[in-house]
Amino acid sequence: MVQLFDDERIDYLLKENDMQIIQSPTVFSFSLDAVLLAHFSYVPIKRGNILDLCSGNGVIPLLLSRRSHAHITGVEIQERLYDMATRSLQLNKLHDKITMLHGDLTRMQDKLGHSTFDVVTCNPPYFKTPARTEQNKNDYLTIARHEVYCTLEDVVKACKLHVRPGGKVSMVHRPGRLVDILTLFRKYKLEPKRMRLVYPKKGREANMLLIEGIRDGKADLTILPPLYIYEEDSTYTIEAKEIIYGRK
Repeated sequence: MVQLFDDERIDYLLKENDMQIIQSPTVFSFSLDAVLLAHFSYVPIKRGNILDLCSGNGVIPLLLSRRSHAHITGVEIQERLYDMATRSLQLNKLHDKITMLHGDLTRMQDKLGHSTFDVVTCNPPYFKTPARTEQNKNDYLTIARHEVYCTLEDVVKACKLHVRPGGKVSMVHRPGRLVDILTLFRKYKLEPKRMRLVYPKKGREANMLLIEGIRDGKADLTILPPLYIYEEDSTYTIEAKEIIYGRK
């Protein structure tokens, strides 16, 4: 039995009733973007190495572990979130399959090496850092949502550093940063190959972006069909339900 602190709780992962995760409303709770990224990302099935940057409480490594036998490494800079993730590994008996590292993604070369991973995934902070007076009073949430410890360029540079030539990098972000993402992918030799926009409902503006690049790949971007999350009556669409809860 793992120990819980303060307002932590144990939740079931949305589509995996046999897998649990430690969450906290004031520290970190995963959201739909992590679930969508874990579903969107390519993963090797039988062997290989996967790296997840900005891992938070470890939700993406946990979800990816159900799709692949490859070893997964997660990196998280906030010590409290890292600790929650390691206890979630203990809860699910996954220490042999997932390794969590506490550290700054811009300074992980000694631990992670260079060009060593087949796949790198990342759910980075979405927003540029606002003035201190505009930041959330909760430092955990500010760091998770805003570019306090890493910029988008830091993230893309780290992805390029650690993925092998021909390896894949996938990311979830906001559509408003698309031009920045494409520019930085090209700058660091990650050729954009697949992209999908996510919409709350038909007729609404996209509010999430899923994108995959290949290191040293050839130019050829595929735009996938839009993903709608809710029907007009605010129930999940069939596709969203299958992603979140699994195919029946």
